[in-house]
Amino acid sequence: MDKMNQSSAEAEAETIEPLRYLSKGEAAAIETELMRDYRFGQQQLIEIWGQACALAITKAFPLRSLAKKQPTVLVICGPDQNGSIGLVCARHLRMYEYEPTIYHPQRSSQSLHQDFTVQCEKMDIPSLSYLPTEVSYASAMNTRPVVQLINDAYNLVIDAMMGPDADCANLREPYPGILVTLKQIKIPIASVDVPSGWDVEEPSQDGINPEVLISLTAPKKCAISFSGKHFLAGRFLPYDIQKKYDLNLPEYPGTDCLIEL
Repeated sequence: MDKMNQSSAEAEAETIEPLRYLSKGEAAAIETELMRDYRFGQQQLIEIWGQACALAITKAFPLRSLAKKQPTVLVICGPDQNGSIGLVCARHLRMYEYEPTIYHPQRSSQSLHQDFTVQCEKMDIPSLSYLPTEVSYASAMNTRPVVQLINDAYNLVIDAMMGPDADCANLREPYPGILVTLKQIKIPIASVDVPSGWDVEEPSQDGINPEVLISLTAPKKCAISFSGKHFLAGRFLPYDIQKKYDLNLPEYPGTDCLIEL
């Protein structure tokens, strides 16, 4: 590269704006605008995000890299939108030859969530009615051996339990007990959009410690200092919205629907 072209490339690199990290309000506003003004359906968005999450898992944890003979994955799905995304993720992982098991801490009454649950059931994806640790949560002496059962049974846990809308200051059981379990397990955790128990606005100091984070649409403020593998699934976002919110999204490679940040 000659000096003129090199200087031009360096100048262009210097003018690239940093990636925008969203507040809780900004994330909600973008989603509302997508559905109201751009006529994206909620089911459509959940399907886009869920498949992207599954693809991120295949990149972070390829089948050949898994420690156990069986490619088992535990997917913890909450009752709200993040849980629905987890269900779609599980369905796609099954198609990618992983062996997901779904755990519902609480069943959702939302028809869309129930539809995604039926889809998983029709694909013979097993589900758990409780986490083993919950049986002995009251007894600290019994917690560690049961956590070991999770370590032994699965290669990783996908945390789709809570999302940006969760009120982490007022969690009710079974969620505090599940978070205790997730802090103790040794196998990797991959969190969807916002790690469960984290404030969407602030990095967590004492919460769960995921190895992988999959941000949806654009990363949230809590992910600014995240040091693990960080994927972004936001290629579908209309350019006018990107410009309006100064998102400064990175250039996605080829035809990929997600990128590692």
